[in-house]
Amino acid sequence: MTTTTSESLPATAARPHETVVKRRRRRLPIGAYLSALILLVVFLFPLLYLLNTALKSQAEFVANPVGLVADPQWGNFATAWEKGDFGAYIVNSVLYTAAGSAIGTLLTLVLAFPVARGYVRGAKYWSVIFVLVLFLPNALITQFQLLLRLGLYDTQLGYILLVGVGVGVGPLLLSGFVKSIPRELDEAAAMDGVGYWRYLFAFILPLARPALVTVFILQAVWIWNEIILATVLLADPTKFPVTVGLYAFKGTYGNQWPLLAAATFIVAAPLIVGYIFIQRYLVNGVVGAVKG
Repeated sequence: MTTTTSESLPATAARPHETVVKRRRRRLPIGAYLSALILLVVFLFPLLYLLNTALKSQAEFVANPVGLVADPQWGNFATAWEKGDFGAYIVNSVLYTAAGSAIGTLLTLVLAFPVARGYVRGAKYWSVIFVLVLFLPNALITQFQLLLRLGLYDTQLGYILLVGVGVGVGPLLLSGFVKSIPRELDEAAAMDGVGYWRYLFAFILPLARPALVTVFILQAVWIWNEIILATVLLADPTKFPVTVGLYAFKGTYGNQWPLLAAATFIVAAPLIVGYIFIQRYLVNGVVGAVKG
């Protein structure tokens, strides 16, 4: 009498099961794609509606405000750019955004690493402070008096310093990411005689680059869209960022909706283009922070 074992089965006997498994793996997650499509429509619709309005003439907008544009007026963008002097404003915003985001990212690294590692006293309380700061109101009067007494009121340097220290959620993101870096690396560096600051910038900074890029992006988006501090701390129109320039443009051409929509699109375009190219860094940084 012979016993049939799994080894003596022909190779074709296992194929149906393998085929079923492969089919299950290849099954498309319809629900996930449908949800992504809905989110895409929700986020793209306001942008497309804004573009549709910007391409209309004033007469066409008055006749049909919500309809599709029949005769695109691409010259609205050039007119809005020229009348609003957005070239100078955008240069200011680029300066404020780049410098302020760099300062904020550097400050986040210096704050978050020792707290995440527990190298400072009361590290867990510092984490709570990072959360509480997110809910505190902006102390405009205090900030105004501080810059006034330091002689930095209505200066680009003073504005850059204030927006740079607004780190927001950055320390929380970086703290979570740093926890995913092995602590043994700290000990090995210490045994090799690597100093703290050299270790922070030569080792931790490259390893935490996805999270730092995410912090930089979030800081840049906030600074680019910031208008309250700029209105309070800057009096010279030549130093205004693009958001204040758009607000001034609205006050002058508020009844010309196609021009106003074109100006709004001009202000939002750098962020949209930038996000397209750096979105993968944003996702990687957030995912790494959550895993940490």
